[in-house]
Amino acid sequence: MNALPGIIAVTVVTIATLAIGTWGLRFSRTTSDFLVASRTVRPGLNASAIGGEYLSAASFLGVAGLVLVFGADMLWYPVGWTAGYLVLLVLVAAPLRRSGAYTLPDFAEARLGSTAVRATCSLLVVAIGWLYLMPQFQGAGLTLSAATGAPTWLGPVIVGLVVVANVTSGGMRSITFVQAFQYWLKLTALLVPAFVLLTIWLGDGAPRPRHDGAPGGPDVWSLPLGDGGAEGLYVTYSLIIATFLGTMGLPHVVVRFYTNPDGRAARRTTLAVLVLLGVFYLLPPVYGALGRVYAPDIAASGRSDALVLELPRLMVPGLGGDLLTGLVTGGAFAAFLSTSSGLAIAVAGVLGQDVTGRRFGDRRLDGVTAFRLGAVIAVAVPCALALAAPGVGVARAVGLAFAVSASTFCPLLVLGIWWRGLTPRGAIAGLVVGGLASGLGVLWTLGSTGTTGWVAVLLGQPAAWSVPAAVTTMVAVSLATRDTAPAHAGRFMVRLHTPEAVPLDRG
Repeated sequence: MNALPGIIAVTVVTIATLAIGTWGLRFSRTTSDFLVASRTVRPGLNASAIGGEYLSAASFLGVAGLVLVFGADMLWYPVGWTAGYLVLLVLVAAPLRRSGAYTLPDFAEARLGSTAVRATCSLLVVAIGWLYLMPQFQGAGLTLSAATGAPTWLGPVIVGLVVVANVTSGGMRSITFVQAFQYWLKLTALLVPAFVLLTIWLGDGAPRPRHDGAPGGPDVWSLPLGDGGAEGLYVTYSLIIATFLGTMGLPHVVVRFYTNPDGRAARRTTLAVLVLLGVFYLLPPVYGALGRVYAPDIAASGRSDALVLELPRLMVPGLGGDLLTGLVTGGAFAAFLSTSSGLAIAVAGVLGQDVTGRRFGDRRLDGVTAFRLGAVIAVAVPCALALAAPGVGVARAVGLAFAVSASTFCPLLVLGIWWRGLTPRGAIAGLVVGGLASGLGVLWTLGSTGTTGWVAVLLGQPAAWSVPAAVTTMVAVSLATRDTAPAHAGRFMVRLHTPEAVPLDRG
């Protein structure tokens, strides 16, 4: 294996990321610059940046691996990840921007007037952020190991150091430029090799991809993750619920909409994101389908997440394969850097406001210093977890983060924006029920020993029951405590749903 192209690709992406981040540093001066880029990011740039941070290790590596192993049912992952922005566009994008918040806990406290709700949201933001960051670092280790032969611990360390350097130097304003660049890099890194590999497949008379992945097996699509039947049907619908509803509650996605100038720009940003994600997600299934023809051994060996990295060398011998591998390696590394940066920004913003920015004795850190210290903590913890537990599947871990998000922040945002009757006690009860239910699924999956049956299915994909449980609890407790509804709820709802062009009576 020629490791030089992969080493060069990783080096170039790392240097370019640091260089663009350093260039963006000259625009970052205030706390608002670090948290929300002073709310001046235009839709086109913001959409590219969202695409850059949203298309993570699960998108770049995991989707192709899932299609390779399980077949066409795994296309629900990219469909759900994209369609989630449609739900976000209709229900959340513009009102959330008009709230004037910096973070999800800011919105919760402003809407409900409760520091207890804020504390609960802060805990969940950090938990979801770390759960989502861990597979990014794992993917970085996998990529470096597959492309260069480096030890798996080196990838998380490199990504962690680069992300800390970029986030602490320029915050959101600097990272916006970096992530916009990385979206187009990732798209190119998949598009060019896919075109070459499809050309080779069409020209060499290879058989059509076998849908079940088994030599001589029936030419049918594989069954869902639950091996078909009622369990498989449940898993499919639970996955759809998690991906459709989880997007709106992901902290690194939501914080991006605070950077738009107004609600109209937030909606335009969401429409542009739908287009960019739709184009990108056409490509990973191509690698999965070709892998069923040229790389069945990768699926059998349990290295399906490495398919995108290894397929070019299997199909294109010599220097050409090495160059294509270098290109996809650079794109994969950009995926880890961009998503990790966005998550680090979101988690650091919460930690900076609610943990590192608090007064300790006679001292209180200023906003920028508290943010930077929060960024170090935000990256260090999941990096250590990735090094300690390297065996969790990339797409599977990200799917769990979506399930937790759908079970907690989705009900809070939808009810908080569209239902005046939501109360602080109802919000906390729903967040606790949804968080515990989906968190139980996370713990079960991380410690799973291959158990099968309905218990394993329900805990492995909890969204189909944890989301209704959270919504029901939030509504029921709010109705039972309607006398505790905040007095300012009506005024705040008017603010959320009134376009910026309409003047409001400040009195």
